[in-house]
Amino acid sequence: MDRLCDEILQIILNELHNPVAFTLISRRHHQFAQDPYVRASYFLARYGRIQALYWALGRGKLLNERVIDILLSSGAHLSRYLVQCAMHHYFRTQVPFIKTRWVRTIPLPVFSYFLAIASRMYGDIPVAKGEDDGSILTLLLKQSRFPSEYRAAKWEQVKDVVEKYKFIPFSDRDPMMAQFPLVLAIEPRLLPYARQNGFNMDRKYRNFVFRRMFEKPAIMFESRADEIVQNVRELSRLDPDMFLSRTVAAEICMEAKTNEAAYTALKRLDKEGVLRFELSSVVQDLIKLFLNTRSVTTSYTASVLRVLYKDFPSEDRAVRLVLLLTVFLSEPTPVPSSLSLTSATSTSLARYVEACHEEIEEMGLGPLSRKDITDVLLNKFVPERFGGILEYARSILNLDKSDMEGIVTDVALGCLEIGCKGKMLKKLVEAHEFLTDIIAAHIVKHYRIELDDLPPAEDEKACKEYSAPLCADFMMRGRTLLSIEEATAGPVVQMAEPADTQNAEGVEHAGENADEAEGMSEDEEGPDDADATGDADEDLGTIGQDTLSAMIRKDEMMPTRRRRYHELYTNYHDSIGKLPYPADYTQVGTWIHSHYGHLSAAAAVVRIHAVINQNYSVLHHHLYTADGPLVAPRVPTTLKQFKILARLGRTPSIGLYNDIESGTEFYFSEEDYLSQEELSGAVQSASSAKKARKTRTRSEQVIKCETSPTPGPSTAGVSRQVEVSPVQAKKRPRRSVASGVKSYVVPDSDDEGIADGRDDSLQRFAKKRRAESNMQRWIKHLAMLLKDEQKKYNERKRRIHAAAPPGSKVKVPKTEFHKSLALNLPRLRRIDRAKREKLYGADVPDEDESEGDEDEYQYRTTRAKRRKVEADRD
Repeated sequence: MDRLCDEILQIILNELHNPVAFTLISRRHHQFAQDPYVRASYFLARYGRIQALYWALGRGKLLNERVIDILLSSGAHLSRYLVQCAMHHYFRTQVPFIKTRWVRTIPLPVFSYFLAIASRMYGDIPVAKGEDDGSILTLLLKQSRFPSEYRAAKWEQVKDVVEKYKFIPFSDRDPMMAQFPLVLAIEPRLLPYARQNGFNMDRKYRNFVFRRMFEKPAIMFESRADEIVQNVRELSRLDPDMFLSRTVAAEICMEAKTNEAAYTALKRLDKEGVLRFELSSVVQDLIKLFLNTRSVTTSYTASVLRVLYKDFPSEDRAVRLVLLLTVFLSEPTPVPSSLSLTSATSTSLARYVEACHEEIEEMGLGPLSRKDITDVLLNKFVPERFGGILEYARSILNLDKSDMEGIVTDVALGCLEIGCKGKMLKKLVEAHEFLTDIIAAHIVKHYRIELDDLPPAEDEKACKEYSAPLCADFMMRGRTLLSIEEATAGPVVQMAEPADTQNAEGVEHAGENADEAEGMSEDEEGPDDADATGDADEDLGTIGQDTLSAMIRKDEMMPTRRRRYHELYTNYHDSIGKLPYPADYTQVGTWIHSHYGHLSAAAAVVRIHAVINQNYSVLHHHLYTADGPLVAPRVPTTLKQFKILARLGRTPSIGLYNDIESGTEFYFSEEDYLSQEELSGAVQSASSAKKARKTRTRSEQVIKCETSPTPGPSTAGVSRQVEVSPVQAKKRPRRSVASGVKSYVVPDSDDEGIADGRDDSLQRFAKKRRAESNMQRWIKHLAMLLKDEQKKYNERKRRIHAAAPPGSKVKVPKTEFHKSLALNLPRLRRIDRAKREKLYGADVPDEDESEGDEDEYQYRTTRAKRRKVEADRD
């Protein structure tokens, strides 16, 4: 270390937070650290010229007159605000954001020298409470919603603070570090002077700044729109990176009714070409978002969207559909629940139809077609009382009975793939009985899934992305259960995605959190974004459904650098409207189970779809019935369901294992308990279908579960029935040991019949013990399935290891199905053995479901135990 040059020692010193230990290494290091140039270079290199004096004032033992002179001459920034805070702190006045001793460690002569330099630079410095430069700018922020003439902090005073007195936040702990960009949003003319002081407007403050520019003032005044336009122009001219994004523009559009000045200013900026995008495209994408969120049913959303559509009309079908939904769903006229009423028999229904027709004509959305009515009814947020929409089609479109039946049929079949339309299906079927057979036949013909229809097991990506069309769980995204924040995030529109103007279904998607996407594009910018200044398309932002006021409130309440918790700072009304499902709904799969019965072909098909999509609400719907889980009928569990999950590599629901544990009947597939006529999907007549349902009702209503057989006569060898709970599996003896037992002869028995093995009751009992139960059949076939999974895993493991570089260790994970079956199969074996021990005694032999000798269990003692036994024998 003593041989190093001074430049290297300076570099080492600059990297140390506390260089005291470094100065104690040797006398040369100690003398080197005493040099004022070394100390001044340390503060400048480590903390930068903006914060160098702030940190130097906190190291009183290192600071002297010479170090102060070198710091100032080398470019360290000294503002009047820093001097005021130092004077307050030194003379025992509280500085809220400073919790250390700071300048109180400086000797009085050195601090007096520092004040003398500051006095020569800025003259008489105000030191009273509330007169420092930070308080002046804070007052400007508090009165930012007032007109300019009513603000206590005038423009000339604020300009002098930044230009003449060199104001700039000097510490990351200073609240003004986060608030100073807001000052520039209120007065963009301060930006050139702030840049001269060393301030650089970070791009992550862009939306933060423009939101405050368009904020609704406390007192509305006529020149508010002109002031906003002037500020946006000035800030965009002074800093090319500061421009209005699509995110903020959409938030302003959401307040078109409540913040008219901001909306007017936004339209003026669009006409004058100040914006870097077309405002009409933002409005179009914004309206599309409401096609898949609950907020489309609110009256406030309807009023806002109508204003936007009036200013920016669009020919997009999705936009037109959203506007039609606002007409039919937000109309306050009550609608009767019965579908049999018409306008002639119901006055309220006639008023509803007339009001909707007037609004549609006023907005220029007519005339409506049969497909428009079908699209409206297929929206997931159409309420249970949708008779008014059907009556509109009947009376306004002049549709006859056959056309109305066609609409009802199309809607009923379309509801099958929308998971939350169970109530609408129930109401349609109750009003139109012919739909029962049509729906059942359609499900069996078009939605039945076989193993050959699934992607190959080798294509892991296709298996992971595969989903069945029915029973799609809308609370799952990417095979992961949504959290509360994700569920209430709502959809967003990315700038890179083109708008689909041909199909309204193209916009029905659940996007990612708009705020999280904003945080990724602003707060977590990659290295490419940090250097990009010319290409603005990638920074125009995403579009969400939040209002400008809601986002300003989040910005104010959210702690700094905690963007991940952005959605936690929302109220009930902010999040409830973004939910992608209605408030009161019934799963379509649940309705099919209850309507067609658990032993129907439709229920069997829906069961497979629910198993694939892991829709636990449909799989375990019997837990929520009024009769209770023990009485409610359940759709049979089949081996085919396990094979499908094995192909896709997904975890079976715990309900499947519980059914096996409860003794459900073993079926290879639904063909074992359904007839070929039912599986063919042939449409039956109404009388035959009604007769078949009555016959099925009289038959077995609950899946047959095995009952405990009555134990046979007890003997001396098996005289107890042991109460055994599921315990750990014991080691299984070899088959040769079991085969060595030739009879049930009881040794030393006086009964010749027993001794000769001729007791008929004991023989019948032994025969009964050898009968295979449902659980044993399940265990046998699941064991073979597990064996196949293990073989596939071993082959994949050998293939991956062969392709890996020599000497490398590659961990090959098992599929979720493999891990689940390997965990639950031993548990089923323990439960089965415990049941048999309870019925037949503790000496019941183990059932061996293995296929060969390689899977057999055998008793083997440890090597140490064998040695001990052999030593005892010797």
